[in-house]
Amino acid sequence: MTTENDDIKGSLEIILTTKLGERLLRPLFGCDLTSKVFETMNATQVNMIKNMVEECILLYEPRIDAEKVYINTNNAFEGIFYVHIDYKIRATNSRRNIVFPFYINEGTDL
Repeated sequence: MTTENDDIKGSLEIILTTKLGERLLRPLFGCDLTSKVFETMNATQVNMIKNMVEECILLYEPRIDAEKVYINTNNAFEGIFYVHIDYKIRATNSRRNIVFPFYINEGTDL
């Protein structure tokens, strides 16, 4: 049996890894981070990713309030960036966070 926090973390992971159009009956579900794979990681792109994540959380995870979303691109040249999400669970008013690593080169030999 999973706790509510584990369930929310799993839900956030599903939301962040689902590509738009991947779910046939809900083609607008997900946060299409893969569309940013070949973009240059500048301040504009980081802000677009941050806004995309905040919008997806607002639309698809009603159990939480995202208090802060931060994108760490220090390792972008190594093919990874981190999405830090600080959130509050509405039902219990408890604060939690999650760090989601997004691997740009995942599944390749690079």
